[in-house]
Amino acid sequence: MANILHHATEPPGPCSYLADRQASLEQKVMTEVTAEEFDEMLVRGWRRFGPSYFRPACQTCAECEPLRIPTATFRPNRSQRRARAACARLRVEVRAPRVDAERLALYHAWHAWREEAREWAASDLSPRDYFLQFAFPHPCAREVAWYDDAVGGRPRLVAVGLCDETPRAWSAAYFFFHPDYAHCSPGTANVVKQVELARERGIPHVYLGFRVRQCASLRYKGTFRPHELLQGRPAADEPPRWVPASEAEGPAPEGFGQE
Repeated sequence: MANILHHATEPPGPCSYLADRQASLEQKVMTEVTAEEFDEMLVRGWRRFGPSYFRPACQTCAECEPLRIPTATFRPNRSQRRARAACARLRVEVRAPRVDAERLALYHAWHAWREEAREWAASDLSPRDYFLQFAFPHPCAREVAWYDDAVGGRPRLVAVGLCDETPRAWSAAYFFFHPDYAHCSPGTANVVKQVELARERGIPHVYLGFRVRQCASLRYKGTFRPHELLQGRPAADEPPRWVPASEAEGPAPEGFGQE
């Protein structure tokens, strides 16, 4: 049973996704969370990094929309199939997350590339930080590690997806890759692969976290179709209502096309 160490809603502050908005998070720090308990949180819009669980609590904005993919009906579009094919030669291993020098080096190579390409702030993620965010012991925690066996005479770790697996949910939490493989669209291939993994396990939904239609870094999630969106922020004793995107959303922003 979950042990709640801290539960609070932070005061509004600058939004990381929309420059003209204020943002706030409801946060819980918990240990001993069972897979079944986390299942009930995911279906109500919660996310997890290490022992920290969170969801939006913004009073004047609802742009962060929890999005999930039904594994039985998902069909990749042309560009998603192309990305999956480009990464097909890479070997995938699913295991418990861990922290080591290889993973830290891969993370920093990826982040430095993003810093230059997207003007991100520099990251000084330490082994301790990596452990707390990505490798904290949890019964649901999974790592999807991508290896290139065809270079350098030994397997090369080229991408890592951090995920959670519960009886009824697969949650994609974070993904990073080596910039040398950017031309293969590994981020897209990773989502397609995780849907495949969930389907093989009989898991009905893959949760992609929050889509923000006006934020280019998060808008891409809506290209994985069909998908469903959570309505509101249901409490623990309130049934969640997920509806198909076609019912929940209005016209897409200009330039947000589908294949």
